[in-house]
Amino acid sequence: MKKTLVFGASLKTDRYSNLAVNKLVGHNIDTEAFGFKAGQIGSVQIKTNLSDFQNIHTVTLYINSSRQPEYYGGLLKLKPKRVIFNPGTENPEFYKILENNGIEVEVACTLVLLATKQY
Repeated sequence: MKKTLVFGASLKTDRYSNLAVNKLVGHNIDTEAFGFKAGQIGSVQIKTNLSDFQNIHTVTLYINSSRQPEYYGGLLKLKPKRVIFNPGTENPEFYKILENNGIEVEVACTLVLLATKQY
């Protein structure tokens, strides 16, 4: 399975981003995490610098649309094959930017995709 970046990873165990990191690892998916606070979720280190990531296939977003614009450039530099917009992260403006750069946009829930074997 190709590498996934959980963008907006939280140390709080009740957050969906935290659950997503654990579920991705549980499905043997190479997982990395970007967050606003450094830390650890199981075996995955949360990093706070986007330049620390390479060879990302999928970015799964867990930050709302109002916070996304400051990361457009950094996410485009990662050149992922797809970006998953989880519930609450929908952003038509960013969809267009990604699609114009040849990046697949998927509006879905990572946890549901994993649970239904559609990831």
